[in-house]
Amino acid sequence: MATTNEYIKYICEQINGVGEIRYRKMFGEFMVYVNDKPVIIVCNNVPFVKKLDCITEKMQNAEVGYPYKGAKEHYVLDIDNSEFCKSIIMEIEKVTPVPKKNKK
Repeated sequence: MATTNEYIKYICEQINGVGEIRYRKMFGEFMVYVNDKPVIIVCNNVPFVKKLDCITEKMQNAEVGYPYKGAKEHYVLDIDNSEFCKSIIMEIEKVTPVPKKNKK
């Protein structure tokens, strides 16, 4: 089951206020960007964040999973807990670089 447009909009609402939020459909699923930095990958209506040192302590009780076949293990983000999500996203955004533009 692919991620629905309604669910991706819900995720964006839940993290509203952490910066400039946008999302992009990729390979039938979505990537959520904050300040042009990729912070959440959403697959099958499940939001995942990378396992980064800056969030290890806060996410120690979080579920883990694989967003797609061949991916590294990620944390599953409890998107219903808006304040917690915002704190996690702010930490991730600090250490995530803006992707380089592809030259055409």
